[in-house]
Amino acid sequence: MRFELSDDQREVKDAARSVLVALSSPETRRAAANGQPAEELWSELRDLGWPGIAIPVAYGGEGMGLVEVAAVFEELGYACAPTPMLGTVTAAMVVAHAGTAGQRERWLPGLAGGKILGAFGITDTRMPELIADADRADVIIAIDETGQKAVVVDRVHAGIRPIEVVDSLRGYAYAGPQSDEPLDGDASGAMDRALVVVAAELVGICQASLDLTVAYAKEREQFGAPIGSFQAVGHTAAEMLRHTECARSAVYYAAWAAEHNPGELPLAASMAKAAASDAGRAVTAAAVQMHGAYGFSWEAEVHWYYARAVMDAQLFGDAAFHRARIAKLVADGRNPACPNP
Repeated sequence: MRFELSDDQREVKDAARSVLVALSSPETRRAAANGQPAEELWSELRDLGWPGIAIPVAYGGEGMGLVEVAAVFEELGYACAPTPMLGTVTAAMVVAHAGTAGQRERWLPGLAGGKILGAFGITDTRMPELIADADRADVIIAIDETGQKAVVVDRVHAGIRPIEVVDSLRGYAYAGPQSDEPLDGDASGAMDRALVVVAAELVGICQASLDLTVAYAKEREQFGAPIGSFQAVGHTAAEMLRHTECARSAVYYAAWAAEHNPGELPLAASMAKAAASDAGRAVTAAAVQMHGAYGFSWEAEVHWYYARAVMDAQLFGDAAFHRARIAKLVADGRNPACPNP
């Protein structure tokens, strides 16, 4: 099968790139890291309807499919944008997919307009869960690690405890809900869609890290020649490209499956998240290394991508978690290509 974005999907992706190039600059990221929220960027995204990209039109959203949503999040990753988009969009996706009619009416219109902020996490009963964007969230959606139970918690009852982590461009907090309201719909399907979203962001992070590294390797000279002419550098860049393209293929297949072959989504979503988590760590670490000592400096852009990749790789289950889930799905006969006899 040959997969490529349609003209409309490409237009969505290109439009997202244009907006983020203009408004998510290195200066914007530095200000956000110093505690100044990127209000101009968030205001523009709200005006464009981005918080509601995955919300049905009936609730004030844009009603985009998962392929289009993945394309937007690839660009958000590429820009390393300091916005609450990940938490708000994934929370909205889960409510839209697993919530009752009343819960949708209560939460989706506000999330679609960006008037309220959301956060989403997969909980581990052994410890409080670290959740992206929970520090500012008005509503938090939590799904247990089996994907069988989902709850919605408002901020007052969420037990939010903000914490500083390596990614200073996004807020994180521990949440220990004191009371919650169950979502009775398809929690597992909702979780799978959220996996595709964060995996798509990781693909964008990988692509940006690769592009920055290639540009640097063409300019930086050592021993009288650009370092990109050295075989070891070229091999490293090729490996970065391999990781990026493998993750991209897995992500867009999972996004396509959500709309066209839902039975394959659980397996495809975990494959996408595992591949993207590994790729994010490997590609951004290589990017920092290829920039030498400069890569560790405040002025270099690659360190933003490394920090975001480290956190995204952990969110919603790391690569090891999803490989274990893949093994269980296959053992249970959930692999359509290899059904149990």
